[in-house]
Amino acid sequence: MKNRVAVITGASSGIGLATAKLLAARGAKVALLARRKEVLEQAVNEIRAAAGEALALAVDVTDQTSVDAAASVVAQTYGPANLVFNNAGVMLPGAVEARDMDAWEHQIDLNVTGVMRVISAFVPQLVKSAEQGAVADLVNTSSIAAQNIYPYFAVYSGTKAYVSHLSRHLRAELGPKHIRVSLIEPGITETELQGHWTFQGAKDWFAGAAQSMDLLQPRDVAEVVGFLADQPKHVNLQQVVVMPTRQAS
Repeated sequence: MKNRVAVITGASSGIGLATAKLLAARGAKVALLARRKEVLEQAVNEIRAAAGEALALAVDVTDQTSVDAAASVVAQTYGPANLVFNNAGVMLPGAVEARDMDAWEHQIDLNVTGVMRVISAFVPQLVKSAEQGAVADLVNTSSIAAQNIYPYFAVYSGTKAYVSHLSRHLRAELGPKHIRVSLIEPGITETELQGHWTFQGAKDWFAGAAQSMDLLQPRDVAEVVGFLADQPKHVNLQQVVVMPTRQAS
């Protein structure tokens, strides 16, 4: 990891934050991207206190100008990124007949268009890194919801199905350029995402799941990212599904 320049979106909490700390502890230079600057700066201070190297960048992935500006800062500070963990996202379950258009649009703009904005800003850096002989990784966070059926998660699941299939296509396009593309599909993971839920049926479902099984923790998924990035240059794990042992589907 000592020659890696890692960019992590959604890095202020959950899987993104855990991954930033893990990669920094293993020697990567890590750029943490999220909207909450104060939270990012606290995380960077913790990483630096542990002798890691990190940079906090307040970024809104729903704004291409914001993402492009962050990409420029990363390149100027550390050189071109060679590991991009495209992880920012939101989960807002609800009944479709409630017609909560704001929630639908927010999930689509962040989970779909936001993913594309990050790709637009950072794939040129990955191409440059690969041309210079570095290992280059694009890792996209999807969800087991991309494969399975969950009532009241239709819009969220649709956005994650997009990310999963997008990743397969990008691998076909970028693989010949020596860029590894991977997608991670976690099962139930205990993060801040559930704190934004307002739909009681989903809250009850999550509470029941938490009582019946040991949920994944952000560090568990971060370890998967670290494993993907640590493979030999010619090895690309295309898709990793990581589930709580007792989660059936």
